[in-house]
Amino acid sequence: MTTVNQGVRKLDAMQLVTGQPVYAEDIAPENCLVVKLLRSPHANAMVREIDTERAMRVPGMEAVFTWKDVPQNARRYTQAGQTAPEPSPLDRLVIDRHVRFAGDVVAILAGRDEACVDKAMKLVKVEYDVLEPVLDFRTALDNPVLVHPEDNWEAQCPVGADNRRNLCAHEEDGQGDIDAVLRDCDIVIDRVYHTKACQQTPMETFRTFCTIDTYGRLHIVSSTQIVFHTRRIVANALHIPRSKIRVSKPRVGGGFGAKQTAVSAVYPAFVTWMTKKPSMIVFSRRECMIAGSPRHEMEMHVRLGADKNGIVRGIDLYTLSNTGAYGEHGPTTVGLSGHKSIPLYAKAEAYRFVYDVVYTNHMSSGAYRGYGATQGLFAVESAVNELAARLGIDPFEIRKRNIPREGEIMPAYYGQENTSCALEACLESVRRRIGWDEKYPCRDMGNGKVRAVGMGMAMQGSGIDHVDVGSATLKINDDGFYTLSIGAADMGTGCDTILAQIAAEVLECPLENIAVLGADTDSSPYDSGSYASSTTYVTGKAVEKCALELKDKICTLGAQLLGLDKAAVLFTGDAVTSEDGTQRVPLASIAAASQCGNTVALEATVTHSSEISPPPFMVGAAEVEVDLETGEAQVVNYVAAVDCGTPVNPNLARVQAEGGILQGIGMALTENVTYNDRGMPRESSLMQYKIPCRTDIGHIDVSFESSYEGTGPFGAKSIGEVVINTPLPAISDAIYNAIGTRFYELPITPEQVAMAVEENR
Repeated sequence: MTTVNQGVRKLDAMQLVTGQPVYAEDIAPENCLVVKLLRSPHANAMVREIDTERAMRVPGMEAVFTWKDVPQNARRYTQAGQTAPEPSPLDRLVIDRHVRFAGDVVAILAGRDEACVDKAMKLVKVEYDVLEPVLDFRTALDNPVLVHPEDNWEAQCPVGADNRRNLCAHEEDGQGDIDAVLRDCDIVIDRVYHTKACQQTPMETFRTFCTIDTYGRLHIVSSTQIVFHTRRIVANALHIPRSKIRVSKPRVGGGFGAKQTAVSAVYPAFVTWMTKKPSMIVFSRRECMIAGSPRHEMEMHVRLGADKNGIVRGIDLYTLSNTGAYGEHGPTTVGLSGHKSIPLYAKAEAYRFVYDVVYTNHMSSGAYRGYGATQGLFAVESAVNELAARLGIDPFEIRKRNIPREGEIMPAYYGQENTSCALEACLESVRRRIGWDEKYPCRDMGNGKVRAVGMGMAMQGSGIDHVDVGSATLKINDDGFYTLSIGAADMGTGCDTILAQIAAEVLECPLENIAVLGADTDSSPYDSGSYASSTTYVTGKAVEKCALELKDKICTLGAQLLGLDKAAVLFTGDAVTSEDGTQRVPLASIAAASQCGNTVALEATVTHSSEISPPPFMVGAAEVEVDLETGEAQVVNYVAAVDCGTPVNPNLARVQAEGGILQGIGMALTENVTYNDRGMPRESSLMQYKIPCRTDIGHIDVSFESSYEGTGPFGAKSIGEVVINTPLPAISDAIYNAIGTRFYELPITPEQVAMAVEENR
C-alpha cells in the first residue's frame, strides 16, 4: 500500500498551525442577532409568570421568547443525534413552562449586540412555583416526584421507558443460569462501583449561527458531528418541514461526543425562523459546564465468579444510569456498560446484564467518547484486578487465560463472531514495554513516594451494526483530480485525511489529488454522522467502494477513447492503457473528454452499512507515583497497545490514542462533578473542574498490534473510543498496589488517598 497505513500529514495541518482554519464564529454574518438563554436557578419548578416588557425596552433588543411563544401541548422532540425513530424519548420543548434542572431554559433573548442582551436579561422578571426535585439517582425510580409528568411525553421505541416511574430505559439480557454458576464458583467478587458525571471540554464551545437563504429556507451552520440528524431535530423542535432546513458544518474545534447532541442549534434556529433575521449563539464555558452534555453518572453492581485458576465462569452486572432531566442518549449509552465489558471474558458459562436509566433533576447527560463502555469497563476490569490479587495470579496472566480468540462467538456481544483479534499480542506488548515483571506490584522510591503499576483491557465497536450509514460521492474534474464529498464530520480527528487516503489508495493517485468537501445536508450524500466509532470503518468502506465504482467508469470511457473493449484495458492511476501497454490515454484526457459530447457520468455515489461491528481491542498499563504525605497520584508512564485492524494513518491513530488516554487519566484522578443542594454543579469553570494537561502526566507510549478486519476498508477497524477505557481500572489498581486500599468510586482524589494511607498506618 502506498497511501493507506502511511503516516501522512493531515490535509489541513498547515492551516491549523498557521491559524487559518475557519470555525463557525469566523464566518457568521456581522449583522447576526446575539442570542442568549435565561436559565432557571431551580432544579424543578413551574414558571408562574414571566415579565419581558422592561427587557424589550432596552435599545437594540429584537425579541424575548418565553414558554408563551411555544405550544406546550405540541409533540416533543429529543436533541439526541440518533437514527430515526430515535430510541431516546421525545421529552423536550424549545421552551418549557416546566423547568427540570438548574440551568434549564426559561427564555431566549435576541438583540443587536451582547451588551444590550446582557442588560435585558437582568430585567426579565420571573416568578416560579418551586417544586421538590429528584437529586439522588438511586432514589429516582418509582419516586413520587415525577421529572416528566406531562401527557405529551413519548417513547417511540420499546426501550422499557415509563415516565410515570422516572424510567428512561430498562432491559434484561443474559445466557445460562448465572445464579447457579456463581454459587458453584471458588471465588466471587461482589462490588459496587460508582462513576460520576464527567464533563467534556472541547476548545470550541457549543455554537451555531442561522440565516434565511435566497429561497426562504433556514440555513443552520453549527459546530456539530451530526448535520443530517440536526436537520431532523430542528424540524421536529420547530414543527416545520425538513425541506425548509439546510445544515452545514464548518471546522469543528473538538467534539468527543458532546456535539452528537444538538445542544445549541435549536435556539438560534427558533430566533431566525421567527424573526427572519440572522442570529448566533455562543455558549460560554460556564454554560457548557452547567447545561452541556456530560458523561452519564453510573453505578454498577458486579458479581464476578471464577475458579481457583482464575477462569471467569460467570458475570452478573446491574447498571443504574442517571440520564438527568432529559433522555438524550440515555437508552443507548447504558447498553455498552455490559455489552463492551462482559465479552472480554469469553470462557464465562453464564452472564446476566440488567440496567435501568432514570430521570433526575440534574442537567441532561449525553454521548461522550466510550459511550457507557468506559463506566462498565472500569467496574468489570477492576473486579478482575481484585480477583487476580485474591488468587495471587498476575493480572496479565489472568486476562490471557480468559480473552476471546479470533473466530469465537461472543454471546454477550450480541452473539457476534470475533472476526479479527490481536488482543493476546497487545497483552504481551504492554507487559514487555512497561517492564511489568520488574515493577509489579510496587517500588518504594525512598523519598516518601511509591511507584506502582496497574493494568486493564478494553474493547469497543466499529459503528452501530444494521443502523449506521456511511456514504461518499466521488467525481473526476479537469486535469484528472478528484472531489470527495462526505457527510461525516471531521472534528479534529483527521477523518477528512483518512477518507482521502482510502480514495487515493484505490485510485492510485497522490493524496493531494483528492479534494474533500465536508458535511452539508444540501450537497453531501447521507451519512449518520461522526459518532459510535463509525467514520473509518463505515464511511471509509463507502469511500473504498465508491472509488472502485468510479475507477470502473473511468475505464469505460477510457476504453471508448482507445477504441477497445472495456475488458481489454487497465487502470494505472494516471491513465487507462491497453493490456499490453502499447496504447494509452492519460487521465487528464479522459477527464476532458467527459465534459464534451459524453454520455458516461464520471461520478459515483455509494452508501454502506455493516451487519457487524467488529471490536477494536486495547490493553493499557499505568505506572503511578503516589506521594504518601499529600496523597497526590501522578501517572509517570502509560503504555498501551491497540488493535484497530489496519491503522489507515498511524500518526493520526496514535494521536487519537494519546488524547483518549489523557481523558481517561482525568476521569480517574481529577475530573469531579458535584452538586449543591439546588442541583447546580459546583464545578462551573475550568478553575474548579480540573482537566489534565500535558504537564500533569509523564510519558505516553502507544503501539499498534494489528489484526486484519476483512469487512473494513483495507482491514481497518475503529480507534476513536476504545482508547479512553483502560486508564480507569489501570490507575485504580496501581493506587491499590501502592497503598493497599481499593477505591470503587471515581475520581480518586488526593484527599481520599492521603486519608487511606493514614488509616493503613
